[in-house]
Amino acid sequence: MILGIDVGGTHTDAVLIDNFTVCRKAKVVTDEKNLLTSLLAVTTELVDADTVARLERVVLSTTISTNAIVQNKVDPVGMIVVSGPGLPPSLLGAPEATRFLPGYVNHRGIQVEEVDSSQAEAIGASFRAAGIEHCGVVSKFSPRNPHQENRLKSIIAPGMRHVSLGHRMSGHLNFPRRIATTYLNEAIWERYRHFVSEVLRFVKERRIDVPIYILKADGGTFDIEQSVEFPAQTILSGPAASVMGIVTMAEFSQDAVALDIGGTTTDIALFADGVPLLEPFGVTIEGRRTLIRGLRTKSVGIGGDSVVSLRGGRLSIGPERQGPAAAFGGPGPTPTDALVCLGLTAIGDRDRAAAFLRPLAEGLQLPVAEAAEAIFAATCGAISSHVRAVIAEINNQPVYTIHEMLAGKRLTPRRLYVVGGPAQALAPELGRLLDCEACIPPHAEVANAIGAALARTTAELTLLADTEQRLLTAAEEGLQCPIQSAFTGKDAVRIGTEMLREKARQIGAAEEDMEIEVVEFQEFSMVRGYTTSGKNIRVKLQIKPGMIAGLAAGGVR
Repeated sequence: MILGIDVGGTHTDAVLIDNFTVCRKAKVVTDEKNLLTSLLAVTTELVDADTVARLERVVLSTTISTNAIVQNKVDPVGMIVVSGPGLPPSLLGAPEATRFLPGYVNHRGIQVEEVDSSQAEAIGASFRAAGIEHCGVVSKFSPRNPHQENRLKSIIAPGMRHVSLGHRMSGHLNFPRRIATTYLNEAIWERYRHFVSEVLRFVKERRIDVPIYILKADGGTFDIEQSVEFPAQTILSGPAASVMGIVTMAEFSQDAVALDIGGTTTDIALFADGVPLLEPFGVTIEGRRTLIRGLRTKSVGIGGDSVVSLRGGRLSIGPERQGPAAAFGGPGPTPTDALVCLGLTAIGDRDRAAAFLRPLAEGLQLPVAEAAEAIFAATCGAISSHVRAVIAEINNQPVYTIHEMLAGKRLTPRRLYVVGGPAQALAPELGRLLDCEACIPPHAEVANAIGAALARTTAELTLLADTEQRLLTAAEEGLQCPIQSAFTGKDAVRIGTEMLREKARQIGAAEEDMEIEVVEFQEFSMVRGYTTSGKNIRVKLQIKPGMIAGLAAGGVR
């Protein structure tokens, strides 16, 4: 038996799943100031003594990290960047509170210039004087040699609440993306740490003693206590949960669009031949290009509770959300109020919804019912316009799914899956506008919680072997060890597979879910004086994202 919980900005949903069947489900309003209350409330009718005894694991997804970034509710972060020669600092996209420190490790991982500890101490003092308690440290080519980042942390950490290191974020080399990822990881660390502490208080209160996981951006899970060091991995956890939820509830093999329409945003995802699309090099959030592998999704500021107003005599919807719909006691008209007035949903106070729509109707010189129809049409039109833009953008780039790159693939979706609160009301019109068959999966209102519950644990690992230096590096793990000069690519894959399997065990993966694949393999000869002096071998492995063993696509009942 599995308990899945999705902590959203508007609602917290929970499902209890036994043998791939949804036994119970619940939804409550999220109390952002007291998440423990929301977690206890949503599980009141789901979890009893008998349930606790039968539970195998608890899995959560959340928009906590994403919302903090989007709403700029993050902590100030001081960044120390060791850039060395190459791109000038102005082109690195570094945050405002960034200090550049001399020093250099080259592309082979060989230290050319050591960092100055006295300068580092002065930078730390300047951060503390400015009230900055969080720091990120990034040096160029740190995945090849993390020495400088580790040394800087030893100098800076005593005066900071927490320090994030660039080499722990990813095995990829992109320097600007590493800076952005490290900054975001530290900027949300405090808020995410509080979220995890509330979850752990919740499981203690409910006397739950089973593994607890959190969903990552790539649609896989990892141990929630270990996730505290890597909160950036949970950015876009919520959208990933909705994608995985649709995978578990619907079986299809064609191109498709998936929409999760919430109170604040609509999340857009696409499937190629029935498989979710992936951002293999890193997702982008609020204009920051990161190294966080994630499912390819896009969140737009249109939801059921979006503010509806008149601007220049025309309807404007979102992206702001000021509270719930007027039909539920909120401060102003929303798309939900239009649905209530039109009888497309039997929820809320219809008279109150109409009363708050009346000033808009007068501004449009329309009866209230026709104004509600105009809001409904504008909402569907805006969402469908965003979907078409996402499809066009993807069709101008290589298409990657969670399984492979599809060369020359162009998406032509003919099926639309809609989940979330307004799904029933909006799906038919959205299907018509997008020329797609509209489908609402079973349990659509709690799809995120289902997706989180049934996602397998994923992990990745990057190895660099330099046979001339006789050194093997797994920077993400903070490991370096000696190797023989005869070390080969096959040796790297074998050792990497063993290391990844052990890493996966440590973050809670089940043996039957460890579907390991090599996603990158490069081998270069190094030449000195017309003679091969060694080899440079790079291997990246991953456990594929997907559903837990035994569950076929569309298998949830």
